[in-house]
Amino acid sequence: MGRIIAIDHGTKRVGIAATDPGRVIANGLATVATRDVIDFLKAYVAREPVDLFVVGHPKQMDNTDSENMSRVIPFVATLRRAFPAIPVELHDERFTSLLARRAIIEAGAKKKQRQDKATIDLVSATIILQSYLERARNMTTK
Repeated sequence: MGRIIAIDHGTKRVGIAATDPGRVIANGLATVATRDVIDFLKAYVAREPVDLFVVGHPKQMDNTDSENMSRVIPFVATLRRAFPAIPVELHDERFTSLLARRAIIEAGAKKKQRQDKATIDLVSATIILQSYLERARNMTTK
């Protein structure tokens, strides 16, 4: 069974998280510059089996796409061209940055660490992936 990769796409950085081989736990993998994400993923896929990419879907409170979706759509198209055999799904990313900041504070991080946007992006990707896994588990138990 291959891993699931979650991507929190941003204009400057991309947070990336991956499941363990059993797809039980989401773990932060890396934060990379947006321009380097496809090369990073190609290197990762070359050494680890990946069955699915989950990309954060930026939405507003009324469930409509947010302004950031205009940057996610071309990224998803590029991702699909680069990895035609690996499906791509979008997953609601509302509140992930807020939850990431809260998780970092609760972990006891110092002020400098709490303000590090790369750390927030990494934790956000992990939250997106964990949320996706929980939703998938809930759907299979119903």
